[in-house]
Amino acid sequence: MSFELSSRIDPELWSLVDETRAFYAHRPAGRGPGSLEELLAFRAGAPAPAECDPQPVIEQASALGRSVPVRIHSPVSSPVAGVFLEIPGGGFYMGSAAGSDVRNRRLADALGVAVVSVDYRLAPEHPWPSAPDDCETAALWLVEQAESRFGTAKLAVGGFSAGSTLAVSTLVRLRDRGVTAFSGGVLQFGTYDLAAKTEAGRLIADEYFLDAYAGTAPDRAHPDLSPLFADLAGLPPILIVVGRDDILLEDNLAMASRMSEAGVEVDLRVYPASPHGFTGHATPMALAALERIDAWLRARLSQAD
Repeated sequence: MSFELSSRIDPELWSLVDETRAFYAHRPAGRGPGSLEELLAFRAGAPAPAECDPQPVIEQASALGRSVPVRIHSPVSSPVAGVFLEIPGGGFYMGSAAGSDVRNRRLADALGVAVVSVDYRLAPEHPWPSAPDDCETAALWLVEQAESRFGTAKLAVGGFSAGSTLAVSTLVRLRDRGVTAFSGGVLQFGTYDLAAKTEAGRLIADEYFLDAYAGTAPDRAHPDLSPLFADLAGLPPILIVVGRDDILLEDNLAMASRMSEAGVEVDLRVYPASPHGFTGHATPMALAALERIDAWLRARLSQAD
């Protein structure tokens, strides 16, 4: 499979470049916190999450003797066609499932799916493996409960930034347990080499949030921490979405290549004039990406067998 950039960009997207670039013209790219003090200040300065209507149902998902809070958005006017396990982003150190409420409410109604968002524990108070433990807990709970709770066993998982890293780790953990219930994964601009072993990983090696998340891990190339180094064979089909101007572009290309080499079905989509986190911004390029994600998920969570 070719991962040459020109073949990964839909030609129709070029017409959206000028308007997208105009949006970012006066919006410089930011950096993460440089210390614990800055990290705490980032959190304190974050705006309250926007509310959605209707509000989600909040529950505890339990499996393996562990529990984690989840926020559940069900479609308002249609039966549940499938369930999407959403893993929020935020550099492993900030953000919450509540921060995804508006996005998840839209997805639930647009696709007729239940969206279950994981409120995993954050670093540095809870470093690795706390977050992947929580995501695995929620995933196994869904495997056990989806049929009785939602009337469907059709499952998919996805993440946004750090959430994509955790989504891959979750799928690998499930595969290792012999669990094959998830039919696909959507990965939006994740980071996959936290050990700076690759050229792509070294581009963000000085980011403090990686120290906060890794904690005292003796080897950051551990596949559960840096899923680029995991055995990826046997994972379900994967959609990878990343912006051409994202500092994590090369990391995402590397992950797509590793997955393809392992025999995983990979759909890699690159969006020009788009930086990290672009699908959360009000640009025509983001809209095009979200429409692609919707279509990809609809095909895997359709009511039709």
